Amino acid sequence: MDNTDVQQVKLRFGIIGNNEGLNRAIDVALQVAHTDLSVLITGESGVGKENFPKIIHLYSRRKHGKYIAVNCGAIPEGTIDSELFGHEKGSFTGAIGERNGYFAEADGGTIFLDEVGELPLPTQARLLRVLESGEYIKVGSSKVEKTNVRIVAATNVKLDEAIAEGRFREDLYYRLCTIPIILPPLRDRVGDITLLFRKFATDCAERYQMPSVQLSEDAKSMLESYTWPGNIRQLKNIAEQISTLESDRNITSVTLKKYLPPVSSKLPALFSKSEGEQDFGNEREILYKVLFDMRKDITDLKGLVNSIMSGKKVTESQNVTAVAPIPHVDQVPTINVPNTIPQKHNETNIQDTEEYIEEALTLDEVEREMIEKALARNHGKRKDAAKDLNISERTLYRKIKEYGLEKINK
Repeated sequence: MDNTDVQQVKLRFGIIGNNEGLNRAIDVALQVAHTDLSVLITGESGVGKENFPKIIHLYSRRKHGKYIAVNCGAIPEGTIDSELFGHEKGSFTGAIGERNGYFAEADGGTIFLDEVGELPLPTQARLLRVLESGEYIKVGSSKVEKTNVRIVAATNVKLDEAIAEGRFREDLYYRLCTIPIILPPLRDRVGDITLLFRKFATDCAERYQMPSVQLSEDAKSMLESYTWPGNIRQLKNIAEQISTLESDRNITSVTLKKYLPPVSSKLPALFSKSEGEQDFGNEREILYKVLFDMRKDITDLKGLVNSIMSGKKVTESQNVTAVAPIPHVDQVPTINVPNTIPQKHNETNIQDTEEYIEEALTLDEVEREMIEKALARNHGKRKDAAKDLNISERTLYRKIKEYGLEKINK
């Protein structure tokens, strides 16, 4: 493809920039569009992957067929097979009628599977069959269905690591990645950053009928030297914030700095962190951090109770704050903590603090207990329990299955 075709695509889809990696990605999309080969688009979150399946579809012979975009990470694990492949009436609770899935609806067209790295393993096996033979079976059916779809997938997950960890099938990876398209992060597109900022700021000014902001040279330099962990999405967000909030339309580096959160030198990060804090790549890691902190609190409490019962003095090294005056050992109330010490005060039953620290709950035990309590508090409503735990429904479904908690309050 010549440069004219690439520029036409940019105009049609509103793609800004002249980066070599970006131009190469557009060129590959145009070349592969007339085929039926599957395409895997990779790149960090916020780099603009959603434009490329549309380019491939609209420049293909399937352009008059349906184009369906599916966010695989947003569909709960328990229903994703039904969403993709359809189901028969009565195949599960709530299946009050027969339903076609996305693969049936997109027959003759293109289906875009965004966040394909989030698919559960059983669904990956079903998808592999579609890629190999165009065949699938609805949930609750034994009849083999056929579909003729072009599959374009995208992910910001490092699939090689997911394969090594057993979270993604290697054979599916090679089927999806017949043609790879790799989008560069914004920090590698230094020459495009100011162009993109100007575009977003101008659009915002026109939308809300206000003067457009102008960047000073030092502000431009600051934009171009920033590492943009959120990529184009973050740049657009900041351009709109500045356009809306700043009364002075001439933006200097001093003003711009207020809107650029500090980032770690270790890229990428999902959000900035203050000193001493950790970065978390996903909800699961956040939950684990909370669980580890809880385990430490339980361990500290058990150590304190052990010291009280054995008559030892509580020292600062035990890192216990705001402790009430220590009562006599006979006045110590029963403390309702899992795996607490026996209520008898015999010396034979009193262990050293170190032994109690080693006896702390395992992470799995704490996690299971948290999930049980959240389900009980929400009367078995998994959506509410997931919100209570601050994790996705999909993560909660997986954990419920892992710990055998399916029957709780059902």
